Amino acid sequence: MNLSQKPRVLMADDHSIVLAGLHKLIEDQCEVVETVENGRALLEAAGRLKPDLIILDISMPLLNGLEAARQLKKSLPKTKLLYLTMHASPRYAMEAFKVGAQGFLLKQSAVFELPQAIKAVLSGKHYLTPSIAKPVIDQALNPKTTQDMKGAVAELTPRQREILQLIGEGKGTKEIATLLDISVKTAQFHKACLMQQLNIHTTAELMRYAIVQGFTCDQL
Repeated sequence: MNLSQKPRVLMADDHSIVLAGLHKLIEDQCEVVETVENGRALLEAAGRLKPDLIILDISMPLLNGLEAARQLKKSLPKTKLLYLTMHASPRYAMEAFKVGAQGFLLKQSAVFELPQAIKAVLSGKHYLTPSIAKPVIDQALNPKTTQDMKGAVAELTPRQREILQLIGEGKGTKEIATLLDISVKTAQFHKACLMQQLNIHTTAELMRYAIVQGFTCDQL
């Protein structure tokens, strides 16, 4: 990034009103190159625009923010990631940093914290909203109390996680194949592997499992 230019920012949130408000909030500080409303659109826009910073939510349809970040850090390792979310759970904050984020703050404090969070992240520092800093540190120091995803879920591949979220959102096999640009047969294969790995026997059970585990947009 040229220091004489404003940092180029891509924003992702599934609420257009939130995006409009954020745009106004940071337009003097940054150049907002695009706004998107789901995780798949985020991946496409990020690859095309290669922004300096991505401000993203955790809860997003089609591909949630945590899964999107896992892919973004591989394809755009120099792009900074700053989560802006309503979820105050230390578990999500820890998971966000684990997947490569440089910052995590809450939407209710965006007006006061977002400008300084952007400045910190772009200067190479990490930013964590003060209101949840202590619980996050406590869980990091006492890993036995961390409610992080374990067991079978932790063993899922990135593709399986994507498909599990889409199933949880009620997408059928043909729609999943279209969204992921794979064949219906391949989508069916991944779904069968998921069922076998998770010891689940019906689509309804798989959908319920995705919701309970927090893979869907509404549950994240």
